[in-house]
Amino acid sequence: MPLRIGAVALLVLTLVLSWTLGGWVGYRQVEQESLEESFRYRQLVANELNRYLPIPELMAEHPLLEDALRHPGDPQVIQLANEQMQRMATIVGSSDVYLMDPTGLTIAASNYQQENSFIGRNYSFRPYFSDAMATGSSTVYFALGMMSGVRGLYFSHPIRSNDSRIVGVIAVKVLVHELESQWHRPASLSEAQMVVLDAAGISFLASKPQWLYRDFESDDRAGTDPQSRLRYPERDLAPMDIQPLGRPWGLSQRSAKIRIQGDGPNGDYLSVRTPLPRLDWSLQVMVSTRPVVWTRLAFVLGGLALLAGGLLTWLYLRERYRREAELALRGEQLERSVAERTADLERSNQQLQEEIRERERTQNELRETQQELIQAAKLAVLGQMSAGLNHEMNQPLTAIQTYARNSRKFLDKGATEMVDANLQEIVTLCDKMAELTRQFKVFARKSEGPPSVVDLRQPVDAALKIITAQSSSADIDIVWQRPEQPVMCHGDLIRIEQVMVNLMANAVQAVEGRPQPAIRIEVEDAGEHWQCRVRDNGSGLPGNTEQIFEPFFTTKSVKQGLGLGLSISRQIVDALGGRLTGHNRTDGPGAEFVLTLKKRESME
Repeated sequence: MPLRIGAVALLVLTLVLSWTLGGWVGYRQVEQESLEESFRYRQLVANELNRYLPIPELMAEHPLLEDALRHPGDPQVIQLANEQMQRMATIVGSSDVYLMDPTGLTIAASNYQQENSFIGRNYSFRPYFSDAMATGSSTVYFALGMMSGVRGLYFSHPIRSNDSRIVGVIAVKVLVHELESQWHRPASLSEAQMVVLDAAGISFLASKPQWLYRDFESDDRAGTDPQSRLRYPERDLAPMDIQPLGRPWGLSQRSAKIRIQGDGPNGDYLSVRTPLPRLDWSLQVMVSTRPVVWTRLAFVLGGLALLAGGLLTWLYLRERYRREAELALRGEQLERSVAERTADLERSNQQLQEEIRERERTQNELRETQQELIQAAKLAVLGQMSAGLNHEMNQPLTAIQTYARNSRKFLDKGATEMVDANLQEIVTLCDKMAELTRQFKVFARKSEGPPSVVDLRQPVDAALKIITAQSSSADIDIVWQRPEQPVMCHGDLIRIEQVMVNLMANAVQAVEGRPQPAIRIEVEDAGEHWQCRVRDNGSGLPGNTEQIFEPFFTTKSVKQGLGLGLSISRQIVDALGGRLTGHNRTDGPGAEFVLTLKKRESME
């Protein structure tokens, strides 16, 4: 029972909170949309006023208007003034342009040819005339036309004589239906309405025709301003039946909720009033509060969904705790069973661990044996190259000895320049010998560390230096088509160098005795891999090319090797995640070995 009461209380609380929060969010959204529309329409009105406000002042500078005011009885001057104002009205796109003397009498107008022309009518009672005469500056006024009954904005400016006396007023009337047509409702404001009110609260622009010329400030017909009667002649100016409903929680001071009686079932609006620029107008945007109801319903549904999710989660956790308790009980039973078999499992585990350690020792010994075998192969290669190395080193040493003896003789003769030249040659020869021995030292040492990013050009360059140091390669045309850009691959510098030395040494031995011995080394892009090709024009490989990678298989004499080089090279490449293959060439005599390694990005 208490659980049921708590659930009902939680449901009621969720509904209240969801309804309240939904109302706050809904009203805030409606207010924001109203403010955005108010700002947009306010800018439209400001642009319209800024467009026409300077025009009367410019018209007042025309000398023909002053002449018409000085000679009102001259028909020719008045006719020219009428034609000029007609042109002005056409240029600026206004409804009417007319000229009044200091008494307010219209003496010339753009509609002089029409039956309801302004000529001969006195507008001294209009504020746009009296204010212009009193202030001596431009004025703006809104009213219905006395003759046409059409709403319009009246822009006026005094006309001064040469001695700065005000001799008349020019007025420009602009129709306001364009301002009313600019009220475009977006999709989200399908039930939004607007009215533009004057200082007395009378609407002269409205999105609903029945709201036009209505009093939005007073609910008493007798309280209508007399000045409004003059401004809107023959209009009822009936007050609107508006019931204020207060300001919803969380909204600004400019917003209020109202109900317009007689406006149908959707008469509740959120009203936002905004003052318009320059004039004593105010824009009142009224948005239907119906979307707030939908927002509240959406929040209620969301709250119910969250409540249902919470309840389901609680039920799930409660069931889970119950199952966990059952599992704990069963766990205790299983522990007793496991304890009985633990001893057997521990003994079996110890036996397995001992076997694993034995296998690890065997693998380590095998790995060390393999490394020693690789190192022995490298030293064997170095031994085979020792004769060439001795030959390469003997020539620089002989030259150094000769340069040293000559330098002593030149020194006795005082020829210091020749001594300096000889010493420079000795330094050059020593650098050459140091580079040669350094390359052999690098080749002879063991590889350290895991594979990394290697520029494939570097091990090829190093291998070439070792191979070209042998006397057996002196007459061989070795071409290394070295790429200009780095060839970054996954590998190890020393191990790749050993493979390349082995491939090049085999190629050198394969071309021995050929008429035009040649070796070509190329690097090709194979998509996700780099391929380094070593080609020779020797006698080629046996029919079964895979047999050459078996240990101790060789087609050479015992002096040239034991047949371990290619086998070790393939193991090295396989360990680096690459591939080493060999086959006879199809474009001529000889063999081709292809070293394939994965591409890698530079670490720089």
